[in-house]
Amino acid sequence: MIYAIVLAIVVGTLCVVTIIQTRSVKNQADFLVAGRKLPWPVLVFTLLSSWIGAGSLFAGGENAYRNGFAALWQPAGGWAGLILIALIAGRARRFAQFTVPDLLETRYNATARVMGTIAIVISYTVIASYQFKGGGDILNLIFPSVSRNQGMSIIAVFVIVFTAAAGMASIAYLDLVIGGLVSTIVIIAVPLLLQKAGGWSQVRAVLPASHFQVLGNLSLAQALNYMIPTTLLLIGNQGMYQKFFSARSERDAKFAVYGWIVGTLILETLLIAFAVIGSSLFKTEHPREIIPLTAFQGLPSLIGALLLGGVFAKVISTANNYLFSPSTNLIHDVYGRFINPHASEKRKLIMSRLIVVLLGLFALLQATRFESILNASVYAYTVYGAAVTPAVMAVFFWRRATTAGAIVSIMLGAIITVALNLVGYDLAIYPALAASLLSLILVSLLTPPPQPGKWKPFFET
Repeated sequence: MIYAIVLAIVVGTLCVVTIIQTRSVKNQADFLVAGRKLPWPVLVFTLLSSWIGAGSLFAGGENAYRNGFAALWQPAGGWAGLILIALIAGRARRFAQFTVPDLLETRYNATARVMGTIAIVISYTVIASYQFKGGGDILNLIFPSVSRNQGMSIIAVFVIVFTAAAGMASIAYLDLVIGGLVSTIVIIAVPLLLQKAGGWSQVRAVLPASHFQVLGNLSLAQALNYMIPTTLLLIGNQGMYQKFFSARSERDAKFAVYGWIVGTLILETLLIAFAVIGSSLFKTEHPREIIPLTAFQGLPSLIGALLLGGVFAKVISTANNYLFSPSTNLIHDVYGRFINPHASEKRKLIMSRLIVVLLGLFALLQATRFESILNASVYAYTVYGAAVTPAVMAVFFWRRATTAGAIVSIMLGAIITVALNLVGYDLAIYPALAASLLSLILVSLLTPPPQPGKWKPFFET
């Protein structure tokens, strides 16, 4: 009963925050970047909450259930990416546009903008889709009469409504509440669960020795296959740049990254530890559920209910973020740029909300096509990391990159990843990233250098 009550409180809180923030949306800037007014404490939690969603809670849990602490290779990719993020957060805010394709067109051209948008839509709707799946699993766990597919559809409706209502302002302030709740409860929950499991000696006695080794049962190539796409997704992450564009100042953007680094290191490590300890206590035919299952059956009722409610809220929050970003791309980078550049603010808001609905339905359809959230997350990260990230990093770090090089890089990264996924090849990051980087470098060097006006805005202080 307490689980249902906590879930009802979480949903009620989400509704209240969304209604309040919806009233503040007056124009496109309010909807897309929260009027550029977000202070760094809010940014810390919205960055943390959008990054740690079903990918960490379900894919990370699945990985930890199968491979033990070797699952840390996946979040370690994010930690490596944060080093680069700290270098460019202020410059990204100085640019102060709306989307990553804005960067691509300013540095390259309109073709790069459209191709980047296509890659982002492919990647982010997959990420949104497995948030739906994870949320459906939680509803099934608490309410067995609700099937996983029915729960998935219910979550999809929630997310579509919340995202379409208030845009970035709603997302950021929901994340503030959710991020604080989950961070606090996980810190409390891990020692409680360890005590229930009988301490580390008992956990180590129950689980295979490989669960406590650096690589576990993974080869180095498999471990890097988890790490590299995660790094590339983070450093080129559309949602992250959009939040930097939402910052009140360059200083707020930089401070947010420092807080994000600390929060990510602590929270992701604790989540993997929680999943490993839980796997010593519970066995399941659905490894992706090990974290919510452990919260439901392995913790005192109140703590378990709060953690499960927080996980549920984070799934909704992350789905909001990854559904909102591609809808932003389509309305700002395609509709407003090419289809109806003279559309009124009211018209753009209406179209923004319609696109959110359509992309939400597309994401729901994709969620019916896969079982493993871990595999889906690696695929989504690889699409984005191989197609978009090299061209985005060249914006900030390589003045010699040319328009032709960027276009070929984006195209090859996306096509190779999608093609290899269709034939069931698991290590697509290696050929896709190699083709993307080599084409960016070689084509750029074989074509005339860009005019200084193309790169100066991203290098001048």
